[in-house]
Amino acid sequence: MQFQLTDELIKQVELFIEQENDKELKTLLDEFHYADIAEILDELNLDQAVYVIKLLDSETTSDILTELDEDNREKVLKNLSAKEIAEEVEELDSDDAADIIAELPEARQQAVISQIEDEEHKAEITELLTYEEDTAGSLMAKELVKVYETWTVAGCMRRIRGQAKEVTRVHSIYVVNKEEKLIGRLSLKDLIVAKSEQKIADLVKVNVDYVNVEEDVEEVAKVMAKYDLEAIPVVDENKTLLGRITIDDIVDVLKEEAEKDYQMAAGITGDVDSDDSILELTRARLPWLFLGLVGGIGAFLIMEGFQDTFKTYAVLFFFTPLIAAMAGNVGVQSSAIIVQGLANDDVKGSINSRLIKEMLLAALNGLILAIFLFFFVWVSKGEMNTAFAISVSLVAVIIVAGLIGTFVPLFLNKRGIDPAIATGPFITTSNDILGILLYFWIAKMILGI
Repeated sequence: MQFQLTDELIKQVELFIEQENDKELKTLLDEFHYADIAEILDELNLDQAVYVIKLLDSETTSDILTELDEDNREKVLKNLSAKEIAEEVEELDSDDAADIIAELPEARQQAVISQIEDEEHKAEITELLTYEEDTAGSLMAKELVKVYETWTVAGCMRRIRGQAKEVTRVHSIYVVNKEEKLIGRLSLKDLIVAKSEQKIADLVKVNVDYVNVEEDVEEVAKVMAKYDLEAIPVVDENKTLLGRITIDDIVDVLKEEAEKDYQMAAGITGDVDSDDSILELTRARLPWLFLGLVGGIGAFLIMEGFQDTFKTYAVLFFFTPLIAAMAGNVGVQSSAIIVQGLANDDVKGSINSRLIKEMLLAALNGLILAIFLFFFVWVSKGEMNTAFAISVSLVAVIIVAGLIGTFVPLFLNKRGIDPAIATGPFITTSNDILGILLYFWIAKMILGI
């Protein structure tokens, strides 16, 4: 049965904590997966969450810590000693342990690392902390199953049993030479059916996908998605096997990127959520709101410059919101498709071909909408010239907005800037202003004002 977080459950946990009824509390929580317990802890206050963490064994709480909300985890870790944190991370795989330690202040990081008793685990965590954030090295785990090409099948099986004890999930068996360079991977099926005296070199599959330790995590995600990989080995420039990245880590990366792009598209800079302080949320939102304000002032100045047009054809004024809205909507649609294509690595070919395609698409959509608008204005206002001017302006505005919505994200991507910016208020505001300018300029020319 799927776990459901209820008010009754939270009250029961809080009651056991208040009564210091450790036995009943442990019995209750033992029924749940560690991810479910983390969800419960996210609803408790800090003292209650720390109480539970200190009550349960490290094998369970170490996994709970990885699932806690990042802000809550930071608060909990502040209330644990360096020794207690070290006991937690010793139960985790090297990548998860490094992630938790990386969230601590630098001085506290060293204090925790010094308390780790397993020297090999300590060295692995220390190595992972040296890699730049958002690289394959920062994401990989050191735990893997590795065999040498010179081993026999019988010897390989014995050694695999020992290595597998340290690996949570065995996705692949990697084969290296005596210099520790990755040669390929080993099929478990081939290993099982092979003769005991056969050499691993005779069974290895050399067509193995791998990534460089300095590779950007988004590129790693694209490779794993393209080839449907559950895990991928990580190597250095000499092709020395360093670790592996598993699909669960990639899912986290994709989730974080999706959240970041969604916030950017909504006009929010920085990594924030609804529980952040008012000051933090203001810092994230204000820059784009200010851009909208500047855009509004720009639109005002443009309209002020066409006062004579308004006096003669006042009806043009009432269609200004429609033109601005269409420009913004078309621009967002175009940029959203391009940004999605860039994220999925589906955008191929030259920029010119993309712009031509978007121009034709925008022209078709604009023409259909303009015909409807023409008859509406003509019937409602009885002015064919005015209806024609507004309709032609709409087609022009839609075409230009589509071109801008296509070009800007492609241009930003070429310059190494996150193209998701182009789906937010930036593209909407710029298209609003340009749309209004085109609208009045074209209408003025057609009406001969």
